[in-house]
Amino acid sequence: MRSAVHRDGRGARPRAWPRVTSVITAIVLVHTAADRIPETAQAIADLDGVSEVYSCAGDVDLVAIVRVSAHEDLADVIAGRLSKVAGVQHTDTHIAFRSYAKVDTDATFSVGLD
Repeated sequence: MRSAVHRDGRGARPRAWPRVTSVITAIVLVHTAADRIPETAQAIADLDGVSEVYSCAGDVDLVAIVRVSAHEDLADVIAGRLSKVAGVQHTDTHIAFRSYAKVDTDATFSVGLD
């Protein structure tokens, strides 16, 4: 395999890996009015930045997964829109540091192999 060489004798710079954009994931626990759970869940699911919404049993009514590219976007999605959806009474947000899900691990190790 030949390596490109500049006229001044320097070797060519190695090809850069494709840029991987980071994704910030927030898990938002949502307390809602009991009689508005389905409508509230759908309205939250329709927001840009919200990837999934789950209704669940336990201390919270809904769990929303928010995925954005910058921390500043979290405020826009969660405080600016999600918390203002009709039926939302209270939210509790948790920021994910690292994912251990198989699908995320497989995606990480396949970067640049295409």
